Amino acid sequence: MASVLIEGKSVAVHLSPRAEAALSRLDAPLVAEMELYFSCLIRKAVRFRPLENGDAVCVQGKLYARFRPVVAKACGVRVADGPPPLEEIAVHHAAAYTPDWLRIDYQQGQWQGAFGYGAH
Repeated sequence: MASVLIEGKSVAVHLSPRAEAALSRLDAPLVAEMELYFSCLIRKAVRFRPLENGDAVCVQGKLYARFRPVVAKACGVRVADGPPPLEEIAVHHAAAYTPDWLRIDYQQGQWQGAFGYGAH
């Protein structure tokens, strides 16, 4: 387990053995972006993408993490089912919304992640 400081809060990062092995094979850095979506509903998702412009903090080696609170530009059932049009938002007291933990796995050629609050 590693931990990283995001928005002034320590976030515990748990990597499965499969994730550690997959990270060691990467040629480029990978960002695990913890997205907290606010709108007519709240949704949590971990998105994996390449590192861009040093926009995340290094967890270890080629793994980086980032917390991204977003809000939908529109609200509705169709928007919640598909990829909604999003915009990043500034959150006052961001540490209160920043997750306590991030869990990453790699199964069947796909990165998988979850994040949460409190005990894990």
